[in-house]
Amino acid sequence: MTTVVVEEVELEPPPPRWVSIIAAILWLIVGLVLLSLDSTSAATLGYMIGFVLILGGVDEFVHMIEAPGWKWLHALVGIVFVLGGFFALLSPFHTFGILALFIGWFLIIKGFFDVVESVGFRQVMPLWGLSLAAGIAEIGLGLWAVGYPGRSAWLLLVWTGVGALMRSVGNLVTAFTGGR
Repeated sequence: MTTVVVEEVELEPPPPRWVSIIAAILWLIVGLVLLSLDSTSAATLGYMIGFVLILGGVDEFVHMIEAPGWKWLHALVGIVFVLGGFFALLSPFHTFGILALFIGWFLIIKGFFDVVESVGFRQVMPLWGLSLAAGIAEIGLGLWAVGYPGRSAWLLLVWTGVGALMRSVGNLVTAFTGGR
């Protein structure tokens, strides 16, 4: 007869629900403001990116406190976000232009890897065609965005706004499901 010894592991209690709810409300406000702005107001968007980065850094520090592991990674990401946010506030026009181009190039590179992955794993991926189509669409969207800075600006605005909204949804899910 074999006996199994179960070791009790003490988990840290999740943060109070109100912390995640307040974070979700702030992310929701940021996302809605970003999506309501005009892409021609580059300085405003540069400042908003700065504030979003700082808010994201503070959010990472909160996650660092509640995370059961990898606290150092949350701290590192939080520091990078806060520093990036301060630099963005110092030079909003440069921030806007650089981030807009980064998004275009990111889409091109990610699309290339998605195409390679879908073709390489087509034997084991049941829906590999969808991944291939998504990769081709990402490459096309990235080329379209890099081809003209105005398009990159619009893409940056939409991507940042939708990202903030998704972070809001994630914080609400954390608040009402207990997190982890």
